Amino acid sequence: MRKKLLLIQPTPYRKNKKLIKKKRLHFVGLALPLLAALTPAEWEVEIILETIEDVPLTTDAQIVGISSMGHGVLRTIDLAREFKKRGKTVILGGYMVSLMPEEAKKYCDAVVVGDAESVWRTVLHDYERGMLQPLYRQELQTLNNLPLPRYDLLQGKKIGAFLPVQAGRGCPNSCSFCSIYCLYRGKYLRREIPEVMRDIRQVRALGYKQFLLLDDNIAADEDYLLELVAEITKMKMTWHSQCALTLAHNEKLLHAMADSGCLTLSFGLESITQASLDQLNKAWAHTTDYPQLIAKIRQAGIEVSTEMVVGADADTLESIMATAEFIDENKIVIPRFYILTAIPGTDLFAQWDAQGRIYNRDIYSYNGSEAVHMPANMTPQELTDAYWALYKKVFSIRSIVKRTLLNKNIFSKPLTQLFYFFINLAYRRDIKNGIPPNII
Repeated sequence: MRKKLLLIQPTPYRKNKKLIKKKRLHFVGLALPLLAALTPAEWEVEIILETIEDVPLTTDAQIVGISSMGHGVLRTIDLAREFKKRGKTVILGGYMVSLMPEEAKKYCDAVVVGDAESVWRTVLHDYERGMLQPLYRQELQTLNNLPLPRYDLLQGKKIGAFLPVQAGRGCPNSCSFCSIYCLYRGKYLRREIPEVMRDIRQVRALGYKQFLLLDDNIAADEDYLLELVAEITKMKMTWHSQCALTLAHNEKLLHAMADSGCLTLSFGLESITQASLDQLNKAWAHTTDYPQLIAKIRQAGIEVSTEMVVGADADTLESIMATAEFIDENKIVIPRFYILTAIPGTDLFAQWDAQGRIYNRDIYSYNGSEAVHMPANMTPQELTDAYWALYKKVFSIRSIVKRTLLNKNIFSKPLTQLFYFFINLAYRRDIKNGIPPNII
């Protein structure tokens, strides 16, 4: 019998425990196509993106591998339980189970902690020998010599206009709430540029004109990035990525990125209140610099997406609502917000747990849109209400039009700005249905 592996990227639940479904998934992860490429050729591999597909519960796969991302972890566990009932060997991975491996082991046959590249073939070999271990953990030393991701397994799916490519992994910063820091502890691995370009060329060969540099902080090594964008420029493609806002201090690099086809950069600004950044071990960022740095990026022709958290100890109800004005004034085309949530395994959770401030200890209810700790300047319910009020204000029709259509970049990139406009309308619809717009 041919060996078969089913890899699943689960979708989160709504509040009523109905699955969040989309007609199209614009941002696709790289982990599953890469694991598929690392799987020996004698295995048949299928990838399921549950946001746009149904999970085949009657699969004939012997092994089911399930990723865990953020508040989708509850669905991960439910799927693991169901497949275990059906006699399948279940392997869990991803950053949520990596932060809580002992908890994850309750629901599966094996847990892969951290990066799977260094252990994946061992996992499959152990399964074939009947010697599968309950936990696999081996620190990744290099991102070089990785196989070409199995992009072919994504073909035909209702995904967006770009495919993911990775240049580096990890981040040198040490923000206390960040799962990336808690897994990598300031370590940043980068790939050799020829290998990155190999993947980009494959994306183009498949007919895509855009790609997503799916890095935690693409500007962690600015000299490396400058060399990389020089090669990207030759491809005549457009691309998106994320990094620290401090990139804007390096105008040479910023303009090189714009010239190479960079359309959008996402930045974790976290807060417009400096004291909140200081408390989260992000004092290296300065809120007073935000408007100037954002303006530099937009003047270079690159649009700005942001991710911010509310609920730090210096936050007030007034500062949370003032965030909406900041988003409007700086023409942030794609803003996202999260309630500051201490995930078990992070430094912030250990700190708040020691202080007795964890208000809700049901870790499987953590979704980034309901307060689970005792804030300093409001009640948990007031924080939750302020979060949704902020989202509704930012995604009012007036704000959407101001940030996307009444934007000077509409004259140079009208189709791109229209894309942002319609993405905002989709987010607005989700918000009305009580769905935070953090998967698209």
